Amino acid sequence: MPIGNTLEAKMRYRINKSKVSAFILSDFYDLSDRDQVGRVLRKMVKEQFLIKIGQGIFAKTKESKLTGKRVLETDFITTAKQALRKLKVKIFPSKAEQDYNSGKSTQVPTGLRIGVNKRISRTISYNGREISYEQSTI
Repeated sequence: MPIGNTLEAKMRYRINKSKVSAFILSDFYDLSDRDQVGRVLRKMVKEQFLIKIGQGIFAKTKESKLTGKRVLETDFITTAKQALRKLKVKIFPSKAEQDYNSGKSTQVPTGLRIGVNKRISRTISYNGREISYEQSTI
């Protein structure tokens, strides 16, 4: 049961209980309308409870044991893939990942290139790193 009756309390409860670390605006539309949800998410970003990694894409944070600053709860690649799945995008291994896994290449892929099933213009970035997309139909 959510503690508190405010929209912010309900959203924090849902975020804390969620097993995934990426959230999109539509995850909260059943609680209120777009404007109010956006306002609360902006407040959470300002408080560093969430980090904005793209337009309408937010990620859970935790305190870094090394620096004491707020960082992503899971690694950036995993968070980006979770967000893309929530946006109903099918994810495939990139060409570099396929070559590495099949033994054609010994160069380890960075993971910042994700194979997708359709054209995407949405930018997902964090801390100077940006996801790029390559259309794949495996």
